[in-house]
Amino acid sequence: MKNKFSLFIVLLVSTILLLAGCGTSNSSDSGSSEDNTFKVGLEAGYAPFNWTQNDDSNGGVKIDGSAEYAGGYDVEIAKKVAEGLGKELVIVKTEWDGLVPALTSGKIDAIIAGMSPTAERKESIDFSDNYYTSNLVMVVKKGSKYEGATSIQDFKGAKVTAQLNTFHYSVIDQIKGVEKKTAMDNFPAMRVALESGIIDGYVSERPEGVSASAANDNYVMVEFEDGFKTSPDDTAIAVGVKKGSKTTDKINEILKGISEEERTSIMDNAIKNQPAAQ
Repeated sequence: MKNKFSLFIVLLVSTILLLAGCGTSNSSDSGSSEDNTFKVGLEAGYAPFNWTQNDDSNGGVKIDGSAEYAGGYDVEIAKKVAEGLGKELVIVKTEWDGLVPALTSGKIDAIIAGMSPTAERKESIDFSDNYYTSNLVMVVKKGSKYEGATSIQDFKGAKVTAQLNTFHYSVIDQIKGVEKKTAMDNFPAMRVALESGIIDGYVSERPEGVSASAANDNYVMVEFEDGFKTSPDDTAIAVGVKKGSKTTDKINEILKGISEEERTSIMDNAIKNQPAAQ
């Protein structure tokens, strides 16, 4: 009788453990789908697309694990996507080079960071439809001999750079005789280099150029009649998601609901609201 009772206890415990194991398996398979947050990665240093600020003014969103907040065009788009998905937006401040690894490792759910859906990036992640399209410009110092440039070839002999691991840096090769300087980690660093004369100009997208000249009277944005040759994917900006993500179609549906007029208004406000230091 004692042996039968012991066997019953062993079977009962085994069944409980088996059921517990099944429950654990189901929850780990579902991953972030069980989570009610939408974790978005951005560098918070690329105004007017994204920046860091000290409070929640102008719609700033608290940066995860920090006392600081993020604002900008990307943040406003991220809000709309999170709302459409029925999830709470969480901003994860991440260095530019770390964005794709953070996405593929599951640390974040999406990249909304002024990122272009280039062919190289599409090898490791997927992208939504475009949520912004821009032109390339050069940012130079006011009063420099490059301020009145109308062609990229006017920068022959100039010291020019762009952000590391962006197509902005590769297009510098289209300027004959340019002195291509080492790529820099972020835009604040390039602005400092421009101010100090280490470089004569840096390649950027038009919104950042407008932002730079608005933030500092010493900077001027140069637009070209004879500009850089780019592909549509280079100048477009889209949401980066994991390969095969089930949310891509839903994100596209949400983006489709944001009119061009509203997108322009959001960008105009971002340029107006950017912190002066950025």
